[in-house]
Amino acid sequence: MHKRTLATRRAASLATAALTACLSSTAHAQSGAPTASENATNAAAGLEAGVTGLAEIVVTAQKRETNLQKTPIAITVMGADALKARGVQSLEDLMTGGVPSLRVAPFFSRSSALTIGIRGIVPFDANQPSRDAGVGVYIDGVYLGRSQGLGAALFDVERIEVLKGPQGTLFGRNSTGGAVSIVTRGPTGEFGLRQTVGIRNFNGYTSETHLNLPEFNGVSVKLDAILTRRDGTVDNTLAGEQDFNKYDRRGLHLGLRWKPSDTFSARYDFDISKDITTPYYVQLLEKNPAAAALAPLVQVQNGRAEASDIGVPQEDNVGDISGHMLHLSWTPTDSLEVRSITSYRKVDQTQLDNGIGAHSAPFRSNAAFSRYSLASLRQDQYSQEFQLVGTLSQLHYVAGVYYYHEHGDDDAWTPNTMTWNATGTVATRIPTLAAGAATPFPDRASDAKADSYAAFGQATWTPAAMNEALHLTVGARYTHDKKSGVLSKVNGVDTTFSFHNSSSRIDPMVTIAYDASEDVHLYAKWGTAYRAGGANSRSVNYRAFDPETVATYEGGLKAEFLDNHARLNLAAYTTEYKDIQIDFSAVNLLNSNRGTLETVNAPGHGTIKGFEADASVVPIEGLTLSASYAYTKSALPQAANPFRGNVLQNVYIVYTPKNAYSLTLDHETPLEWGKLRAHIDINVADGYRATSGEPTLTDKSVVVNSRLSLADIDVGRDAKVQVSLWSRNLLNEDHTFYKSAASFATIGSFGMYNEPRTYGLDATVEF
Repeated sequence: MHKRTLATRRAASLATAALTACLSSTAHAQSGAPTASENATNAAAGLEAGVTGLAEIVVTAQKRETNLQKTPIAITVMGADALKARGVQSLEDLMTGGVPSLRVAPFFSRSSALTIGIRGIVPFDANQPSRDAGVGVYIDGVYLGRSQGLGAALFDVERIEVLKGPQGTLFGRNSTGGAVSIVTRGPTGEFGLRQTVGIRNFNGYTSETHLNLPEFNGVSVKLDAILTRRDGTVDNTLAGEQDFNKYDRRGLHLGLRWKPSDTFSARYDFDISKDITTPYYVQLLEKNPAAAALAPLVQVQNGRAEASDIGVPQEDNVGDISGHMLHLSWTPTDSLEVRSITSYRKVDQTQLDNGIGAHSAPFRSNAAFSRYSLASLRQDQYSQEFQLVGTLSQLHYVAGVYYYHEHGDDDAWTPNTMTWNATGTVATRIPTLAAGAATPFPDRASDAKADSYAAFGQATWTPAAMNEALHLTVGARYTHDKKSGVLSKVNGVDTTFSFHNSSSRIDPMVTIAYDASEDVHLYAKWGTAYRAGGANSRSVNYRAFDPETVATYEGGLKAEFLDNHARLNLAAYTTEYKDIQIDFSAVNLLNSNRGTLETVNAPGHGTIKGFEADASVVPIEGLTLSASYAYTKSALPQAANPFRGNVLQNVYIVYTPKNAYSLTLDHETPLEWGKLRAHIDINVADGYRATSGEPTLTDKSVVVNSRLSLADIDVGRDAKVQVSLWSRNLLNEDHTFYKSAASFATIGSFGMYNEPRTYGLDATVEF
């Protein structure tokens, strides 16, 4: 019996109708009462308090605060208000496509590990201790080495900067596609409290507490606490087991700032999070009529399912994440700042995935089925960076050194969990996991470590000639990587496979920028970056693979018009992609349940070409319209499939639509007792390929998110209240974000659908 009650369904219909009516009768507006920092960074709304034009957007992409419009890099910025308006509480919520060039997806069905890519450079499987991502994710300047933990709840974020294209000089490590830089709010030194509570469908609720304490003896303290949870969106029909696509995210953060003088400050941050999720549900989309018969209980579910056709054992995936960061800043002169960034972070993540359930094999009488992937990873990392940021006559410069150390291990086991009766009309749970296992625990296990050393420098020269309109930037980064590891288990058998990988590289960058006028800026850029080599722990022999490299040629324009009421940023690029790391998969190799991957470097060069546009306009006071577009086209070389006699096969970029759009409308209406704000964003994308070796396309998507707020309601004693009604996927559109026909010959095609409509009511009080 379906678990969601009739009352819940009626409440959902009423709330959805109310929200739709509000949006259709009210102009579109921004959510959340803007603070000073939000006004400076909110790219989605762009409205500064008391000003009818677009606000200046401040970024730190060049390790110093600069105006976005004068920074010769393709960047999209989402400020705190924009993130709240779109309902972004973790990086996973960016899956809807608010930044068209940025692609976010779970690794297969596991939201416990996120795949993040920019401009078509999207690694398929980077959630192993010896495997790296292609886009660097940073929080307050600290690189996050694993895809596990990236889905945890975000703390008090001031802005997210999406830097597009290789960032091989200043960000460096594994930033071939670009970088995602998360900037959080630090202690203010003044008392302030912001408390949000909310309810949502699927029995969800949320609570956010952000508390600043008054400065005492030069020390400021900030505390953040977050709790957000929701039941699954697809019912698991096996009694007592977890539903699919649930989450329970919680965390605590302590920030301390010590400023004993005007020339020195120290900021220490400690955070601890728990990220509890279950996988997405994998559906059988199409049955191959020529394939062997499936069990009668197995259903073709072409369209987002509300319940699994066959219930299976499913436990929570639990991620424990913690970190320490220490930022030191010393300004001995007005023209020089010395910085130190020290960090230690740790991740312990289980990845328990039975989402594909009965759809992994044809029916066999009285046979075991429902392969349960029981994986776990433990990782810790340490990094130290020193920076010199200074100014000389006509010259701005950044120089530094960087060290990164990482150690991680993982293991996995894939027993069957269910068994059929003779006719396939009854499915019964196997009493113990061991009884359904072909091999003892674990099927595979590996241990790996990495050390990376780097030195970098970048300088921008603005000659006095030409009215200081010309800017020449030159930079380079030297990196030396050492990696090693041991694959100690393969298909349940002890092994001694190992790899050792060492490489050194210099990544240069040159940019020429020209201020055609006060409001029009042009730039041309060339730069390189690389992703480190390694080995695949899903391999049968732990074969090593080499680094992959990119070189990008880019030209751009950044302009403002109509007395700062309109903004247009354009970028066109060509990326030369070399030694691309390609994954090939084989299932049931050597009669094992274990999924097997081998990674090879594709010979030759590939290219990715693209065009991006971001525009904002304020046609009337209080109304902001924004649009973003990304066009991406690739041509990659064929690669040798080691599972098919090294036959050359076509290779595709993954999770990247050829065309992607995002449209946003925000409106604010003053009221006698507060403000009415409304927001709606529409995100459109073509279908794309979800695996690099398969031409199958996912569905086209059109996702609408919305928020309606009554804000700045004065309730006395310097307190203000805001009440917001919101919905993600307002129109309940469904599309496959993952689709594969690799098993069509034996079964059919399968895939996963996006989340259904979610909605809720939030209330915030701020002192």
